[in-house]
Amino acid sequence: MSTKKNGDQNKSLKRYNQYFIYGLFLILIFSFFFNPFTEKNEISWLKFEQEMLSQTEVEKIVVINRETAEIYIKKDLLSEDKYKDVTNEVGPHFIMEIGSVESFENKLEKVQDSFLPEDKVGVLYEDRFEWTSIISWLFPIFLILVFWLFIMRRMKSSGGIGGAMSNFGKTTAKPVDIDIESKVTFEDVAGLKEAKVEIMELVDFLKNPEEYTNLGAKIPKGILLTGPPGTGKTLLARAVAGEAQVPFFSMSGSEFVEMFVGVGASRVRDLFKQAKEKAPSIIFIDEIDAVGRSRDKAKSFQSNDERENTLNQLLSELDGFGTNTGVIVLAATNRVDILDKALLRAGRFDRHIYLELPTKIEREEIFNVHLKRIKKDDTIDVDLLASLTPGFSGADIANICNEAALLAARKKKEVVSQIDFTEARDRVVGGLERSSKIISPNEKMIVAHHEAGHAVASWYLENVDSLVKVSIIPRGQSLGAAWYLPEERNIITKAQFTDQICAMLGGRAAEEIIFNEISSGALDDLEKVTKQAYSMVAFYGLDINIGPISYYDSSGQYQSMMGKPYSEEMGKEIDKQVHKLIITQYKRAKEILSQHEVELKKLASLLLDKEVADINDLEKILGMRKAERLLKPDDN
Repeated sequence: MSTKKNGDQNKSLKRYNQYFIYGLFLILIFSFFFNPFTEKNEISWLKFEQEMLSQTEVEKIVVINRETAEIYIKKDLLSEDKYKDVTNEVGPHFIMEIGSVESFENKLEKVQDSFLPEDKVGVLYEDRFEWTSIISWLFPIFLILVFWLFIMRRMKSSGGIGGAMSNFGKTTAKPVDIDIESKVTFEDVAGLKEAKVEIMELVDFLKNPEEYTNLGAKIPKGILLTGPPGTGKTLLARAVAGEAQVPFFSMSGSEFVEMFVGVGASRVRDLFKQAKEKAPSIIFIDEIDAVGRSRDKAKSFQSNDERENTLNQLLSELDGFGTNTGVIVLAATNRVDILDKALLRAGRFDRHIYLELPTKIEREEIFNVHLKRIKKDDTIDVDLLASLTPGFSGADIANICNEAALLAARKKKEVVSQIDFTEARDRVVGGLERSSKIISPNEKMIVAHHEAGHAVASWYLENVDSLVKVSIIPRGQSLGAAWYLPEERNIITKAQFTDQICAMLGGRAAEEIIFNEISSGALDDLEKVTKQAYSMVAFYGLDINIGPISYYDSSGQYQSMMGKPYSEEMGKEIDKQVHKLIITQYKRAKEILSQHEVELKKLASLLLDKEVADINDLEKILGMRKAERLLKPDDN
């Protein structure tokens, strides 16, 4: 590694010295022939006539190439003060541009009409071959050519016009130098156990292909990594590059698509050609949906001919190389629903690996990976951090760890503690805390009772996540927030749906009970409630009147349709049941808060005083949660 780096440094130093020598050579040439500081002693006709010719001080005049007159002064006069600047005693002492020869002779003759014959100056004519005149024409052209070649070479090396003309159809993917560029291994990929087993099988095949081919097995040609953003698709591909120790060609799908016809298809051909020449090898295409979008007629208005030609070439290449050639294609996307069906079939991408959001155990592993590089104290509870981050992807967890370290550094702390991670989690979820935001006392009272309404309603509902903290400190776009400790759930029952809707409506209900007035502060709650109610009725089939019918579209085909997948009468019935569900849960929230109005006012007063109420404050005011009382065994 160091030898290669030293070689690159010596090469760049040699190139630098070469350019330096060329530049110095050009400067010397320019200085020799066109030095602006060289004394030419050029004079005008007026000065020549009045100070030299009329004083009979000129010895002779030599006209060179019918353009320039060289003037020689009499040698015995060079010692005078007026000629003290003349350094060349041999001559010529002065130079003058004459224009045309006829005009020069006429003027010279008029001046010398009154001269004595012995005082008249003769004119000699001489033709000379001068290198300086030729170089004065060629040198600017030479400089332009050198500058043009230099610019074209730089543009070619940087992929500009010069490089584009010669390598326009070449792939931009280059083999990754495993020893230098790829430091990621499977140990750096936490969680994803099943996905790593599938991927490690490919790595083992590339290292020991005979173990599989002897049994008649064929390794999959392609593997498609799908899943939500941030779940580790690209990271897993980088780990393959670090583990396989074979040429690894990495390229984004958008790099195939160009405005010029045929470029994308040409780059696909060149990519697979290079991979076959260096087999065994791996091709990784990130965000393959940029080039592999579906060619359905319903989406024809979104189509692009050049993109479709590139896709057709990609499909052809995936079919073109035979089995066990040692070339494996990895691709990643989080929009598998829009990919072309021909691209997804077996024989092209034989395996589809779905990377889900990590579970609580996997989140602990991810936290442990990112905590290795952080200086932390003994207060860090990884189990609690994993519990506080349900639904978080690996990228979100990495962001929380980085934010916690930044917060600790901002506080001039030497180590990162648990409170820093809690604040980082609140910041990622709710946004930046804005303590300086000015809120009027009346608005602050409304916000306090609104958040207290959420807390009290959720506290006395069985199927709502455990409340951890309530705050009325503005954060992000919200003026307050209630923080919960979510449970790991794979399915949600109807009772859990309705309790969640009831708890979200607790803020609006508290405003109406306490102030007999409602405000616009419940906009976010109402939006979530409406979406959740429609999901219950139209997607999950949880409404009795609508029945077990789902209009959910997992394929995304309905998105391209102008209308709804159900009739107008069914749409009216869905709206009716959604409205009934929301109004019923709103009345239920008002009943709960009316029964516990004293606790509601106490909690709101505490929030107005402290701005934040933690779990201990909540238990002092509200007692033990109903759900916890049901789970706790009777002491008697």
